[in-house]
Amino acid sequence: MEEVIKKELFYDLDHSIEILESREKKDVEELKILSDHGIENVAAYKNLDLISLSVLIYSLYKIITRIPDEDYNDILQELKNAKKNLEQGNLGRYNSNIKTLFSIVKRSNIKIKEHLQDVLDAAKIKKSAILLQKGLSIGQAAGLMGLTNWDLQQYAGKTTTHELSYEGVSAKKRTNIAFKFFGVS
Repeated sequence: MEEVIKKELFYDLDHSIEILESREKKDVEELKILSDHGIENVAAYKNLDLISLSVLIYSLYKIITRIPDEDYNDILQELKNAKKNLEQGNLGRYNSNIKTLFSIVKRSNIKIKEHLQDVLDAAKIKKSAILLQKGLSIGQAAGLMGLTNWDLQQYAGKTTTHELSYEGVSAKKRTNIAFKFFGVS
């Protein structure tokens, strides 16, 4: 694993642990901010480990207020285990920790269990849309998040992402360009 990827994973794990150490109302907003930070790394490095951790953090952000105390503590402990295994270079155990974290989130509440796939799909679609804002193509963004182009196109068509980076050209400049194009003086 590249050192820069490891560094970003440590950052996300450290901050996740720090946020969850004490259960507070502000955790939701802090997890959202951390999740958004993670997607910038996904856009930059296109790494599956970063994607998994980013989706996990986003999923936690969406459901953290409804997780029972026992599962909350299990999540915190498993995050600590994942960090320790990553520090030791034991990627097999690290990946097992991430898988266990997804399982804990899934089992933590019957309602969450029913809707986890929806949460994960929403996370993937939302994160893919952010990748689009970062300049990736629909195919690249969908591929990185395990979606089809169609899944992402349906969502992207409903957003105003494409309008955010619009650079306007004045009517006078457009007219001059048109005159030049048609050879009119």
